[in-house]
Amino acid sequence: MRKIYSTLFILFCASFLVSHAQNATTPFHVTGQVVDTLSGAPLAGASIELGTFSNAITTGEGQFDFRLTRPGTYTLKVTNVGYLPYETALTVPGGAPLKIFLSRINLFMQPVEVRALRAGERAPFTKTNVTQKQIEATNLGQDLPFLLNQTPSVTVNSDAGNGVGYTGIRIRGTDATRINMTLNGIPYNDAESQAIFFVDLPDFASSVNSIQIQRGVGTSSNGAGAFGATINFSTNEFNEKPYAESNNSYGSFNTWKNTVKAGSGLIDGHFTLDARLSRLSSSGYIDRATSDLHSFYLSAAWLDHNSSLRLNIISGKEKTYQAWNGIPESKLFGDKAALDQHYNNNLGYLYYTQADSLNLYNSNRRTYNYFTYNNQTDNYQQDHYQLFFNHQLDEKLSFNVAGFLTRGRGYYEEYQQQASYGDYGLTDPVIGLDTIHNTDLVRQQWLDNYFYGGIFSVQYKDGPRQLALGGGWDKYDGKHYGNVIWAQNGGIGKDFQYYNLPAHKTDFNIYGKWQQQLTEHLSFFADMQYRRVSYDLEGFKNNPTLFINKHYDFFNPKAGLTWAGHEWQTYLSWSRASHEPNRDDFEAGQGQQPRPETLNDFELGYEKKSSRYSYGATAYYMVYKDQLVLTGQINDVGAYTRTNIGDSYRLGLELQGSARISNFMAATANLTLSRNKINNYTEYVDDYDNGGQKSYFYKHPDIAFSPAIIGAASLEFFPFPRYSISLPAKYVSRQYLDNSQKEGRSLRSYYVQDLRMMYTLKPRPFKAIELIFQLNNVFNKQYEPNGYTYSSYFGGSVTTENFYFPMAGTNFMFAVNIKL
Repeated sequence: MRKIYSTLFILFCASFLVSHAQNATTPFHVTGQVVDTLSGAPLAGASIELGTFSNAITTGEGQFDFRLTRPGTYTLKVTNVGYLPYETALTVPGGAPLKIFLSRINLFMQPVEVRALRAGERAPFTKTNVTQKQIEATNLGQDLPFLLNQTPSVTVNSDAGNGVGYTGIRIRGTDATRINMTLNGIPYNDAESQAIFFVDLPDFASSVNSIQIQRGVGTSSNGAGAFGATINFSTNEFNEKPYAESNNSYGSFNTWKNTVKAGSGLIDGHFTLDARLSRLSSSGYIDRATSDLHSFYLSAAWLDHNSSLRLNIISGKEKTYQAWNGIPESKLFGDKAALDQHYNNNLGYLYYTQADSLNLYNSNRRTYNYFTYNNQTDNYQQDHYQLFFNHQLDEKLSFNVAGFLTRGRGYYEEYQQQASYGDYGLTDPVIGLDTIHNTDLVRQQWLDNYFYGGIFSVQYKDGPRQLALGGGWDKYDGKHYGNVIWAQNGGIGKDFQYYNLPAHKTDFNIYGKWQQQLTEHLSFFADMQYRRVSYDLEGFKNNPTLFINKHYDFFNPKAGLTWAGHEWQTYLSWSRASHEPNRDDFEAGQGQQPRPETLNDFELGYEKKSSRYSYGATAYYMVYKDQLVLTGQINDVGAYTRTNIGDSYRLGLELQGSARISNFMAATANLTLSRNKINNYTEYVDDYDNGGQKSYFYKHPDIAFSPAIIGAASLEFFPFPRYSISLPAKYVSRQYLDNSQKEGRSLRSYYVQDLRMMYTLKPRPFKAIELIFQLNNVFNKQYEPNGYTYSSYFGGSVTTENFYFPMAGTNFMFAVNIKL
């Protein structure tokens, strides 16, 4: 399959060269400049659409250039934040270069809170911008990670196997607990685990206007430390005209997505209102891995000449059947002897019953789910309240403040077989003459939390100089508690609470950013951030008397240079990031408490952009100190927690490009080649023969879940107006489940080919009716993008058990989107 992907990538490169050669002979040019009507100043970053599929962004001088191979009449659309849209019919070939004047709306609409965190066009950081149009084309019901799957260095996975429910994302091999995510500049990562739970934001993509992914450390952001990437979502962009949409999708595994959204447009010159209501449901590819997801979005804004006030309410509610145990390797690959051994090894640990045995042996090998209790579900609701005030003092100076509250509450319910009374802090009950030591029971483990705080930024722009000062403060107050709601053998009262563990965390940061144009071509960027993090944890479920009170002070500087010319630029940057331990890392004795992690990130990039093609290359070197990883070691409080290791690094090269080969064909591709290593790693495994643990040393193993090759490519065809066919493909090389770099503990490489067709109708009175058909995994590839492993020393040798999360074979989604 690697050969297939390589061939596709070579074809793209060849097509690009052909396109580049054609540029010299293309007979039809459409060039021009976009300027402000009043001042005549050029407008950089304006969006230009010529016809259905030709898009461009104006340069720093407000210029654009289209090269067409077919004469005719095209619709030219020009949009820019803060300006009235411009639209006209244009006949090609035409005459002199165009000069387009945009009129200001005379309202302050720019989302300053987002601009403060995002990297600008000339900032020396590696970034990918995803537009609303790109989001809409792929938003058929799968979760946000799958909508970002074609961006560079990204791998995604799904517990249910079809991209609905619990999903995950890694960027450059970095998991979500080390990726900073913000919603309109407001922190989103879970305060304690620092994980990103996309399942709590069902269909959030339908309210997103734009996304920026910064790979590496990137610029300073609010919230969790960016240890591999930053993802910034913006919903606070202005809709001038009223609109209404109904988006409905149906697909394999009884997957449904129903979305209704509407906006008032500008009312009385000052007010806007946007709303969305969504429902998603799916039976899942994995047995019983159902999802029942609901969400709504409401945004009300008041805008004046130099101020804006906006209130957002974002709510998500999810109920998902648990599928997080994965499938044993012996079951997945049909090894009967190993399956018997797995059953015997886990008889006491997982409390297998006869019903479990039948489920293990008789279910489909790729859809097997260990859980059979009919309400083995995760239930959670998360509500976000965001209030923003933006103000522009003059043409040079603007600021914003925002306050937020995130309210989360929910539980997961599970059936426990033959649970010990002692594990719940209870004495064994005596029934008649018998002392009962164990009972089947059902328990709920709850989270009940408040996350609140504020952010601010002040931005100053004066000719070649841009300055920003910003930061934020937030606090997390959470309750962890567990209730037993049913017990078979008695001795436990209804709703008995067997643990209650409050937790608190505060996070303060302040940053300053300075971008200076030194010469016509050379600019300098500097960014300094101070961050203080405090934990106050009142016990753990298995160690309720272990209290933690920790404080961390981080200084994170960043600096870089950008050299820019006409349609190209190159940059060099260095960034430092610090990352505090997660809640679970603290479950260790006082002499084994974790240290924070440190990352130094060096980025060297080049990119070239024109209206017909673009390409770029980025070399990165990410050096870690004290990275926290699972080594298998049991600490002195009996927990398997992550421990600090010495030095590790990621060294890589990211290549990407796109080309408009003709009026009928376009191509995009990206390829990441990397080396991800730990220097001097020790693995620990339980020794069941002699007690204790055995250790094994590795000199330079690969970092877990860090493939050496990640690639994506897509060919897009436009056989006739308003109809497109896309062929997105993804290749990921072998990944290791732990840091031993053993092939027997790994995920196989995979190549997956998809197909997407889109046809747009424009019957009156509708603005558009879009019909979208997507066929995932066209070649029915059997692959597993995620898993975990456990090893032990038994019978004189190391025994390893791997567990995998398979993805569905060939499956489809069909959507009808109606726009008024």
